[in-house]
Amino acid sequence: MDIQAVTQEVEKKSIILRQIMAEIEKVIVGQRYLIERLLIGILCDGHMLLEGLPGLAKTTAVKTLAAAIRTSFQRIQFTPDLLPADILGTQIYRTDNATFEIKKGPIFHNIILADEINRAPAKVQSALLEAMQEKQVTIGETTFSLENPFLVLATQNPIEQEGTYPLPEAQIDRFMLKIKVDYPSAEEEKEIMCRVYQGAAEHISGVVDVSRIDSAKETMRSIHMEEKIVDYIVAISRATRYPKEFGLDLGHMISYGASPRASIWLGLAAKANAFLSGRGYVTPQDVKSLAPDVLRHRIIISYEAEAEGKTSDDLIKILLERIEVP
Repeated sequence: MDIQAVTQEVEKKSIILRQIMAEIEKVIVGQRYLIERLLIGILCDGHMLLEGLPGLAKTTAVKTLAAAIRTSFQRIQFTPDLLPADILGTQIYRTDNATFEIKKGPIFHNIILADEINRAPAKVQSALLEAMQEKQVTIGETTFSLENPFLVLATQNPIEQEGTYPLPEAQIDRFMLKIKVDYPSAEEEKEIMCRVYQGAAEHISGVVDVSRIDSAKETMRSIHMEEKIVDYIVAISRATRYPKEFGLDLGHMISYGASPRASIWLGLAAKANAFLSGRGYVTPQDVKSLAPDVLRHRIIISYEAEAEGKTSDDLIKILLERIEVP
């Protein structure tokens, strides 16, 4: 399929995403960046981690997104006393026929909101690992496949907050994007206040079926990506591991660079961004705009960088400024 034909198909199918966005905007004021990133995650079948202080509509945004798609949704509130069985399910012994019966947990839904995921201990967080990567769950000796689509949208409070546990590196790498949720602008905050005082609770209707989203995903994957853009993505990922090769003096600031999973997700996210823009081809700007969300949780900064007050976002900014754009 040539680029023109792909672009026409993209324009036709991106209406689906605009319908979802219109529904979400009935409830969420502003937060355009957050909504677009959530839609990119849906298109790419990627789990997402939303980080921000309490009260910034992270949970509301995820619930509204799930309501706009005709699919099953489950919220799991993570707490320090949560057990893996509370998420996955457990075996129950039936005395009447002396057998074990499997009771499935809340993980058996399409969209899972893992609320305040970093308030639960490591054993609970690791219970999600198999589900997120393999899209299956093992209870006792039985393995169950999870429904399609299966997405974990997790919210977390900044690590400095009381009663939080950092997520294990292996799990944090399973998240396609880490989205930073910021404060609204003055006008948006005023609009939020007005809506709350007027008691305007918008009713969200399921506007899109899963089958229509699947067809949009197929079109998104056929979006054209030049080889030089693929090379650019690989260069960005490699620069986080071997900064010296790219003439960057950042080696002492990075303990671990991004895994190859970062390159895979960055390519897909760039295609999804092109799809949202109604284009049948990927530009370097698509890659640059998504790189911070794909990389910020995959770069483990050193103690030296922390001492200097540097964050992974600062390092990504330097990488994107210095690596040659095709």
